[in-house]
Amino acid sequence: MTTQSAKAADLNAIKLDAPIFDPQAFRLTDAQAEIMSTARRLGQTVFTGRAATYDREARFPSENYKDLHTSGLLGIAIPKKHGGLGADYQTYAITAAEIGRYCGATALTWNMHVCSTLWSGPLADDLEMDAATRAEHERRRAIHYKRIIDQGAIYSQPFSEGGAAAAGGVAFGTEAKPVKGGWIVNGKKIFASLSGHADYYGVLCTELAEGEKASRRNTLYLAVPAKAEGVSVVGDWDPLGMRGTVSRTLIFKDVFVAEDEALMPRGVYFKAASSWPHMFLTLSPTYVGLAQAAYDFTVRYLRGEMPGTPPVKRRMYPTKQIAVAQMQIKLEQIKAIWFQAVTEAGPNPSKEQVLRAYAAQYSAMEGANEIATLAIRTCGGQAMLKSLPLERIYRDSRCGSLMLPWTAELCLDRIGREALYEAGESDA
Repeated sequence: MTTQSAKAADLNAIKLDAPIFDPQAFRLTDAQAEIMSTARRLGQTVFTGRAATYDREARFPSENYKDLHTSGLLGIAIPKKHGGLGADYQTYAITAAEIGRYCGATALTWNMHVCSTLWSGPLADDLEMDAATRAEHERRRAIHYKRIIDQGAIYSQPFSEGGAAAAGGVAFGTEAKPVKGGWIVNGKKIFASLSGHADYYGVLCTELAEGEKASRRNTLYLAVPAKAEGVSVVGDWDPLGMRGTVSRTLIFKDVFVAEDEALMPRGVYFKAASSWPHMFLTLSPTYVGLAQAAYDFTVRYLRGEMPGTPPVKRRMYPTKQIAVAQMQIKLEQIKAIWFQAVTEAGPNPSKEQVLRAYAAQYSAMEGANEIATLAIRTCGGQAMLKSLPLERIYRDSRCGSLMLPWTAELCLDRIGREALYEAGESDA
């Protein structure tokens, strides 16, 4: 047997962890279970072993992306007729949670990539377009999908600019001026995950003709080639957590972007943002996975089964048992509300469904760190060693509540306001 064959045999012999969402209990299809299993196998046998290096070196998980391409997961949300797996929103979300369980940075950056296909694919298919616009969109997205399937092209989704645009308050400051054959793009994006490593940057920008006033209605979603003249990556990257995302600052200076690089037709992004709010919930699966990871670590540690630690059991102490019970309850609460939210995602949701989406986002982003915090207190000082994954899980989980467009603060603000006021109501 060759070395490579022996290695493959060893990987196949590994007993996979139980899924975060049991297919039978959560009424998933066989196809969904198979996609999740692929992600879980990659995560457990490959990604988890690389995660510490990416974190320590603040290095992008390039090797993981080659595996994602080979496994077909790079095209998870690309329609089957274009060579992808044809996953819907729910399937993507539960699969991303499995990857987040083993490497938070890989899951979070993979989300930025997948959204370029999720938004232009199944989400766009739910929106109204006239026949000509639909046909042009179909032609253009086929170009992007072919790059991903055939070449393993990586797309990113730089969103933030340091102002209120990412939260939907004002028009994006990055501007696209119409010219013959396309646009000239100028602006910048901060905390731009995959910067310097993506092949295309899916940039949200404001189309602005001479004499026009900037409007969110004129938001364009353009795939800017990373090698285009005028694109640069600046700044250092040495954050608390999610270090492997390499979210440096992107600068666009007089960058020409051809018409075929549009990921959505004119006006469609604004329509999506207005009628498909769950599109902004896609950062949360990573943190559901991290919550599961913190719980998994604690159970294995207390049972004396955590690799890298002495086989000493600590499960017999009532204080440890109570802590695990608290973690289990919190984890099940997160999973229940979050699964319901991603299951009912779709166009024109009810007020109740939108409030539940905000609550699910808040629960996942804050709850993951609450579980990780309790895990550290329960497992004790040894669990804080950088040679073990819990310390990284804790730092990665702390970052979730800060992420636009639905930060923890914004979720609380919107839940409170929208629960108390109907559309158009005021106290004036």
